[in-house]
Amino acid sequence: MSFYDDESAIGKVYDRRLTGRLGHYVRPYIVPLAIAGILMLAVAVLELVPILIVRHAIDQQIEQGLTDELPLLAFWYVAALLASFVIRYVQGYLMAWVGQRVVVDMRMELFRHIQRMSISFFDRNPVGRLVVRLTGDVQQIEAVISQGLVQIFTNLLMVSAIIVAMYVLDWRLAAIMTLFVIPLVWLVKIFAAAQRDAFRDQRIWIARINAYLNEMISGVAIVQLFNRQRRNQENFDERNRGNLDANLRVLFWYAVFEPTVVLFGALTTGTILWYGGARVADNVLSLGTLVAFIAFMQRFFWPIRELAERFTMLQGAMASAERIFGILDQPEEIVDAPDAAPLDEVRGAIRFDHVWFAYQGEHWVLRGLDFSIAPGEKVAIVGATGAGKSTMMSLLSRFYDVQQGDILIDGVSVRALPQRWLRRHVGIMLQDPWIYTDSVAENIRLRDTSISLDRVRDAARAVGADRFIEALPNQYGTMLAERGANLSTGQKQLIALARVAAFNPEIVLVMDEATASIDPETEATIQRGLAEVMVGRTAIIIAHRLNTIRVVDRILVLHHGELAEDGTHEQLLAKGGVYARLHELQFTERAANT
Repeated sequence: MSFYDDESAIGKVYDRRLTGRLGHYVRPYIVPLAIAGILMLAVAVLELVPILIVRHAIDQQIEQGLTDELPLLAFWYVAALLASFVIRYVQGYLMAWVGQRVVVDMRMELFRHIQRMSISFFDRNPVGRLVVRLTGDVQQIEAVISQGLVQIFTNLLMVSAIIVAMYVLDWRLAAIMTLFVIPLVWLVKIFAAAQRDAFRDQRIWIARINAYLNEMISGVAIVQLFNRQRRNQENFDERNRGNLDANLRVLFWYAVFEPTVVLFGALTTGTILWYGGARVADNVLSLGTLVAFIAFMQRFFWPIRELAERFTMLQGAMASAERIFGILDQPEEIVDAPDAAPLDEVRGAIRFDHVWFAYQGEHWVLRGLDFSIAPGEKVAIVGATGAGKSTMMSLLSRFYDVQQGDILIDGVSVRALPQRWLRRHVGIMLQDPWIYTDSVAENIRLRDTSISLDRVRDAARAVGADRFIEALPNQYGTMLAERGANLSTGQKQLIALARVAAFNPEIVLVMDEATASIDPETEATIQRGLAEVMVGRTAIIIAHRLNTIRVVDRILVLHHGELAEDGTHEQLLAKGGVYARLHELQFTERAANT
C-alpha cells in the first residue's frame, strides 16, 4: 500500500505555499487572467439582468395592462443573454489558453529537471510514477486553471450577486431562503468530504491497475511461457472490481447529492411561493418581485452544487501540485563544479585512486579500488556477478560520485570535467542497447545534427552493421519499433556499436558484455567491429565470457569490490587464483554442455 501513498494524498482547498508556487507559472499570463477576471464579474452581473427585465415587464407593463415597452424589454432580454454567451465564450477561451500554456511551461520545467537528475534519482523513483507526474498530475492542474477556477470564481460571484439581489428585492423572502440554505451548506460539506474519500480510493485503484498493466504487458512473453494468463486475469479482475467499487461510490454520492439539492430547492420554492403569494395577494409584494425572486432562487442552487464538485477538483490539484513540486525540490546530486573545464588534449589515461563506493549507506560495492590504465591500453575487467564491474563504468561516466578516493582521466578528476563533455568522450556500449522509435540513422546519431548521414554510413560500415541495414526496406530511413522490437538482439547491438563509432569517443570506449546471447556469425561481426573501433583508443571491456578477452593487454579481476588480481591471461592462469577458478568453471561448464 505504501507504493500508492502519494497517489492517495488529498491537498487542502487552499494552500498558501503551493498557491504561491503555482503563481510563478501563472504570472507571465497575468494580462489574459485579469481580462478573464473582469469578464467573470461582467457575467455575474449580466446573469441578473434578464430576471430584472422580467420583473419590470410584469410590474410596469403586464400588470398595468400596457404593452408599449414590451418589444424593447424583449430586445434587451435577448441582448443580455447573447452578451452573457459571448463573454462566457471569451472568458472560457482565455482561461483555457492560460491553462494550456501553464501545462507546457510546467511540463517542460519538470522534464528538464528530470533529465538533469542523476541515475540514483531513477533508482529511487519508478518510471511509471514519473510519467504520471509529467502527464496526469500536470493535466489535473491545467483542468483546474482552465475549468475549475473559472467555475469556482464565477459561481462564487454568481452566488454573491444573487444573494445581494434577493436581499434588495425583499429581505423577508431572503431570510426565509437563508433558513433553508444553512443546512444545505452543512450537507455540502459532508458531500465534499465523502466525495473526496471516494475520489482518493478511485485514484489508488487506477494506480494499481496502471502498475499491474505495465508489469504484465512488459513481461507478456514470460506470462505466456509459464501459462500465467488465467491467474493474471484473476489478479486483474480483483483490481478492476476494486476500481468498479470506487467508481460506484463516487456515483452514489453524486446520485444522493443532486436530488438533495433539488429537494432543498423545491422546499424553498414552495415555501417562498406560499409566503410570497400571500403577500402578493395582500398587495404588500409585487408579482414581478415574487417571480424574479423565485427565478434568482432557482439559479442560486445550481452554483452551490457545482462549487462542491469544483472544490474536490481543487483539492486534487493541490495534491498533484505537491507531488510535482516534490520532484522539482529534489536537488541535482551530480553537478558540474563552478570551475569545471574540458581537457585541451585527450590522451586516454585512466586512474582509479583508492576508490570506495556504496549505493546506500556503507554497503560498499567497491573497496579501495586502486589501478591505472595507460593511454591506448586495452583492459578487461572480470569477476563474479556483484563484484562491481558495471559500477566502475557508471563511476567513470560520473553517473554517481564516489564517497572516497577519486577517478582521474589524464590526471584530472572527473569531478573537474563538465559532464556533457565527459560523456561525449566516453563511449559506452551496453549489453542491452536502447533502441528508440525512430529511423535507423537517427538511432545511430541520436538526432545530433553535427553527425552527417555519410558519417553514419561510415560508422555502420566500420563495425559491419551496413550489411543488414542496407537489406532493410528503407535502409537507413527504416523506422524501428519501440525498443527495437523489429530487430534481432545482434542487430540491436550492431546499431549500438555503430552509435559509438559515429560519436567517435576520444578518451575511452567502454563495452559491457556487448556480444552476449547472439549467434556465432553476428558475434564474429561484432568482434571485428570492436577491434576496428578500439584502434588507437583506451578500451575497457566488462567481460563475463572469458573467451572474448584474450586479445586485451591486461586483465583486472574484481572480487567483492576489491582488485584481487592484475595481469595477462597467461599470468593469471599461472597464478591459480580467482581468475583461474573462473576460467576453469566456465570452460568445464561449456565442455559439459557440449
